[in-house]
Amino acid sequence: MCMPTCTYIHKESRVKLSWVDIRSVGSAKDAIVQEAIHARIDGILADDAADFEGLPPTVKKVLFPQGKALPESFGAADVVIVDPAKHGETAELALRHPEVEFGRFVEIIDAATLEDACQSGRTEKWSLLLFRDPTKIPLEIVIAAAARAQGSLITVAQDVEEAEIIFGVLELGSDGVLMAPAKVGDATALKASAEAGVPNLQLTELTVTATAHVGMGERACVDTATHFGEDEGLLIGSHSKGMILCVSETHPLPYMPTRPFRVNAGGIHSYTLGNNERTNYLSELKSGSRVTAVDIHGNTRLVTVGRVKIETRPLISIDAVGPDGRTANLILQDDWHVRVLGPGGVVLNSTELKPGDVVLGYLPTEDRHVGYPINEFCLEK
Repeated sequence: MCMPTCTYIHKESRVKLSWVDIRSVGSAKDAIVQEAIHARIDGILADDAADFEGLPPTVKKVLFPQGKALPESFGAADVVIVDPAKHGETAELALRHPEVEFGRFVEIIDAATLEDACQSGRTEKWSLLLFRDPTKIPLEIVIAAAARAQGSLITVAQDVEEAEIIFGVLELGSDGVLMAPAKVGDATALKASAEAGVPNLQLTELTVTATAHVGMGERACVDTATHFGEDEGLLIGSHSKGMILCVSETHPLPYMPTRPFRVNAGGIHSYTLGNNERTNYLSELKSGSRVTAVDIHGNTRLVTVGRVKIETRPLISIDAVGPDGRTANLILQDDWHVRVLGPGGVVLNSTELKPGDVVLGYLPTEDRHVGYPINEFCLEK
C-alpha cells in the first residue's frame, strides 16, 4: 500500500479545477449548462458526446461512459475518462485515439483500490477519484503519493461544502472537484469554492514617525487554529488604508512560553484582512472566522480563528509613513513582548520603536464600505 512520508512535498502551484457532472441533473440540464458556462466552470462531464454540441472552447468537454462501452466516436470531447476493467488501459487507447486525452476512473473502497488510485495519480494525465467512505485520509494518501506527478487529480464531491474540504486536504488539496449540481446556483458556488483564497500582497517598508502612550483600552489577541511561521503574522491597522505586520508569538520570550498560534494584534477597533479582500474589525472576529496570514514576502493564506481574547491593557500608538507619503497607524498593547516585523523578518519590540525605524506594512488604495473595497470618498484620521 502506498503511504506518504513525513517529508513535505510541494507540487507546483496551479489553479483549482471545477467540473460539473450533468449525467443525472434531469430536466435542469440546459439551465445548469448555461450557468456553468456563465460561471466559467472549467469542465463539463457527460456520458453522451451529443451533450457537448454548442459548448464554447473555453469549457473542457469530458466524456465518461461509465458502465457503457466506448462509443465509436468521441465527438467534441477533449478528455475521455475510462474504467480500465471495462474499457482497457489508457496507454493503449491513447495510441489508437491521439486526438483526445485519456484519464482513469478509480473508485476507492479498500486498500487495493487505494493503491490503484495512488498509481493512477503518479502516472495518468487525469485521475477521476470516487471515495466511498466519508473519511478524507485516503485522499490525503493519494495526494501525497502524486505530489511529484504532472497529472491532475479530480475528486468527486457530493456538494459544495465537501468540495471546499477537498480543495484543502493536506494543504495541497485535490487539483479539481467533480460535482453533480443539485440545483441552479450550485455550479457558481462550486467555482467560487475553487477560487477561494486571497491574493498575495505587495508589502511596503514603512518608516516610524512617532510613538505615544495612549492610556488604557481593550486589545485583542487573535488565537488561530494554525501554526504561524516565524516570518508570518497578521496585518493590523487603525485605518483600512494602512496596516503594519504584527508577528505571531512564535519567537521565544524570556518570561512566557511561545504561543505559535497567537497574534497579539491590537486595539479592538483595528482592521485586519479577512476573506474576499474584505477587512474585519478585531472586535467582530470569533471562533470560526477566517483571517489572512501574511509573511514578510507578501505570501498569504487563510487561517481559521479559534478564539479571540479581549482584555483591558495599556496601549501604545505607532505612526509610520510609506515612501509615497501614505501613512499607517497601529495601536498595540503597551508592552515590550508585543512585536512587529521589519524588513528581512527582523522582530521589533513595539515599546522600543522610535522615529526612523523601519517596519513592514501594507498600503491598499481602496476605500472601504462594510469591509469591502469600493471606489468612493472616505476620510479616515
